Amino acid sequence: MLLAFDVGNTNIVIGIFKDDSKELLTNWRMSTDKSKSADEIGMFLAQLFHYENLDMKDVKDVIISSVVPTIMYSLQHMSIKYFGKEPIVIGPGIKTGMNIKYDNPRQVGADRIVNAVAAYKKYGGPLIVVDFGTATTYCAITENCEYLGGAIMPGIKISSDALFQKAAKLTRVELIKPDNIICKNTTQSIQAGIIYGYVGSVDYIVEKMKEELGVINVNVVATGGLSTLIASESKTINIVDKFLTLDGLKIIHEMNK
Repeated sequence: MLLAFDVGNTNIVIGIFKDDSKELLTNWRMSTDKSKSADEIGMFLAQLFHYENLDMKDVKDVIISSVVPTIMYSLQHMSIKYFGKEPIVIGPGIKTGMNIKYDNPRQVGADRIVNAVAAYKKYGGPLIVVDFGTATTYCAITENCEYLGGAIMPGIKISSDALFQKAAKLTRVELIKPDNIICKNTTQSIQAGIIYGYVGSVDYIVEKMKEELGVINVNVVATGGLSTLIASESKTINIVDKFLTLDGLKIIHEMNK
């Protein structure tokens, strides 16, 4: 089995892939806690494996994509201690098959590269990948597998949290889509502004990226926690792939094993 970690600023998504197969056996999500030790992470995983009737000894390889450098020591040490494996870490020197056109390729987040690799492999190019995480990232990939770059904006939860923190009379609301944009109570008014406002910004950025790519027929792939919610109203997103990053880790593992 392959054990894959997608480490984000808010959550760590963990996937288990079957041997020599693209089949995702199961996946879990845990909070990103920079203070957790290797043993705490290892024992947490042991409970998850036990719950799913999986044997930790069956893990043959471990691969990690992370945008949180401070948790890497614990994850790498945990991999060696609990699985007996030196993990593959997405970064410089790792084969991806992607031609990075960024001014400084080392500045591109590991998750953005992994998403781009998976999306190109699964859907071809040209394409745009929108990842709804702690930050929302936009990545443009050409038909020749070139990573051109993209845009980064505050994630929807960060934006809503800022509103509640700075506006004394506005209370925190659930991020669900109201039926109307002209709302008759404060809760739905906030929901409408956040959700539909975010949809509008996504569609605008995607359209501008299409203009710069110079092509009309571009697949727009959404991934991340709130991708389904935003894609349901978006005019530009045509594919939702919740496990895009995990699939990318599997693909990159095959290139580097």
